[in-house]
Amino acid sequence: MKKRVLSGIRATGRLHLGNYLGAVKGMLELSATGEYDTYFMVVDLHTLTTPYNKGTLKQSVRDIIIDYLAVGLDPEHNTLFVQSMVPEHAELAFYFSTVTTVAKMQHLPTFKDKVKQHPDHVTMALLNYPVLMAADILMYKAALVPVGIDQEPHIEVAREIARRMNQDYGTDFPEPKRFATKGGYVPSLTGEGKMSKSVEGSYINLADSLEEIRRKVRSVPTATIAGGVMSDGVKALFEFMELLAPEKVDSFQTAFKDGSLKFVELKDAVAEAIYNELKPMQEKRKQLEADPDFVDRVIKEGAEKARAVARQTVFEVKQKMGLA
Repeated sequence: MKKRVLSGIRATGRLHLGNYLGAVKGMLELSATGEYDTYFMVVDLHTLTTPYNKGTLKQSVRDIIIDYLAVGLDPEHNTLFVQSMVPEHAELAFYFSTVTTVAKMQHLPTFKDKVKQHPDHVTMALLNYPVLMAADILMYKAALVPVGIDQEPHIEVAREIARRMNQDYGTDFPEPKRFATKGGYVPSLTGEGKMSKSVEGSYINLADSLEEIRRKVRSVPTATIAGGVMSDGVKALFEFMELLAPEKVDSFQTAFKDGSLKFVELKDAVAEAIYNELKPMQEKRKQLEADPDFVDRVIKEGAEKARAVARQTVFEVKQKMGLA
């Protein structure tokens, strides 16, 4: 039987460049091998763990499914689905919570970061985020998880839960590993931290035009003259160039070192490289938006495929735990 792959993206709006380079390119790479059963979802339940707009959530979920299709994830070869349409995810997360301590969850760096971001919204759902993520992964007994490096602590939680369930109840969960892509950590346009929808001015949407991309990239903070130690903003520009146009990196680095580099030229080259990567997806997306029935069918059939596997896993767990 083929090994399984699982990944998901929160429904906080259209995908951005960080999502694409950090996770989606890994999805595409694994899917293209034909060696895995691949399950890619929109994790709308995870979206509820931090403040969100309930009026736009449904459209955000649909937009991500369309983006998955636009970047090339073929529903004939990948199961594309919405997390909340497979209620077994929430059920399995509860069973997993019985072998997970509060202290462990409270000490995760990702939890501490979210507490700082949303001090008035520290809920049980936020605390249990890694347990639900473990349920997402282990539901399909996934061996590989293409996500960014910032999710590694959560993958470790999934491994620990798999070990504990196997030890205490005799289940057969594999210990999943993160599938790393070159874009495992995509820098913010602010020059600080990673690209994130929650940080204004830090990201580029997959739908952005060349003009919008150029405007955003030109806002990346840089020094007035080249040479010396690179600022964080300059480092970010070179990281983008390495990811999207590696053949141009050497010439720009040489110009930086000898002081002849004009930052606007580097920024415009980065903007063009980003747009060249995104343009085919944007054209495909227009076609998909004109065919809503096809998108509806993908969502419905994806949920049915995912639930067939999820029901079996939950039944096995309930048996092992003495509930069935």
